[in-house]
Amino acid sequence: MIKKPDQNLPQGSETPDHKRVVVPLLLVLAFMGGVVIYSPELYNMFCAATGYGGTTQRVTQDSGVVLDEQITVRFDATVSKALNWEFKPVQRSMKVRIGETVVAKYTAKNLDKEAIVGSATYNVTPEIAGSYFNKIECFCFTEQRLEAGEQIEMPVSFYVDPEIVTDKSGRRVKEITLSYVFYAKKLPIKAAQMVR
Repeated sequence: MIKKPDQNLPQGSETPDHKRVVVPLLLVLAFMGGVVIYSPELYNMFCAATGYGGTTQRVTQDSGVVLDEQITVRFDATVSKALNWEFKPVQRSMKVRIGETVVAKYTAKNLDKEAIVGSATYNVTPEIAGSYFNKIECFCFTEQRLEAGEQIEMPVSFYVDPEIVTDKSGRRVKEITLSYVFYAKKLPIKAAQMVR
């Protein structure tokens, strides 16, 4: 049986209006594209606020309370394959009193023949320590530009919040590892021109 178009509908209304379908789809695609583009920043903001995933806290002042209890902080450094840098901690570990503000140092050297801008991501393990590991100053807060062959020393000023000893899981932590991964933020000028 062949169905005849409804005679009461205005002419052309028996086919869907493509604009009503295409425009919402384009809006959904634009929204999804925006989420993908900005998701690292949104995730970092969430982690920085909550300590989720071992993300450390950023603070502006010392704790004001220093306990006699000590904790070992280990330092780890990794460089992405796309970044031709040498990056390492000056010291592999240190014992610090909980609440005491200390400075640890890392070094970075650009092994490339061109200037490169790098950016560091960071976290601590175990994850529970992220909520209590407070950074006052850190090279990871800004991008680092190294000229060809340049080597720099980069400090990180931090303390472990005394509140860690009142946390049921936190008080069992005796060792924290602070890890950084450096990524290339901008390609060297010659390499960027070759990509175009």
